[in-house]
Amino acid sequence: MPTPSAVQALKILRDGSLFQWYVIPLFALVVYVYAVEVERRNWNLIFAGLAFWGMDWFNEIWNALVFHLTNYAPVWGAPNKTAFLILIGLNIEICFMFAIAGVTFAKMLPADKHLKILGLPNRFAFAIGGSAFCVFVECLLNAVGVLTWDYPWWNVGAPWLIFLLGYFTFFIVSFWVFDLEKIKSKLYAIGTTYAVDIVAILLFGVVLRWI
Repeated sequence: MPTPSAVQALKILRDGSLFQWYVIPLFALVVYVYAVEVERRNWNLIFAGLAFWGMDWFNEIWNALVFHLTNYAPVWGAPNKTAFLILIGLNIEICFMFAIAGVTFAKMLPADKHLKILGLPNRFAFAIGGSAFCVFVECLLNAVGVLTWDYPWWNVGAPWLIFLLGYFTFFIVSFWVFDLEKIKSKLYAIGTTYAVDIVAILLFGVVLRWI
């Protein structure tokens, strides 16, 4: 039987009547962030941002599948106020945030990828720091009830999987794409990520209607 939070999320899932006009300026902000980097020819930042966003879509898809397969709860849910709930754990506000988060974090990377911080490769150190920060923010969101956790192995008392699967992989892939030397290699990495996401959405969302 679904948890109360899962039932609440299902009630508003892809309900267009919830639309709010603030979605438009949020979308404009995302476009602006990428337009600025295109103007500056900062391809590393653009691809890092797209990689981060693509990884989030992958996570959101398997999270929705967990709910379908268990009929209990997603690993995380977003059942409260939103202008549009895309998937059971992904609303439009979260989606736009992740669309620019990769660009933001990649901007902080040292130019020298071989530089070490506290004895660690700086990309690894930034991935740890960024993931820890994001987990802290998620704990705050959970505390106020806008992000729900229903499993004992994924909550504030056991944040390890949130850190590793929820964010660390995002940062590692995003920074890896950022450092790839050839545009062709970046395109291949991004293309593979989004191809998996698109196929999964078409199969599990459009054809099977599981998510």
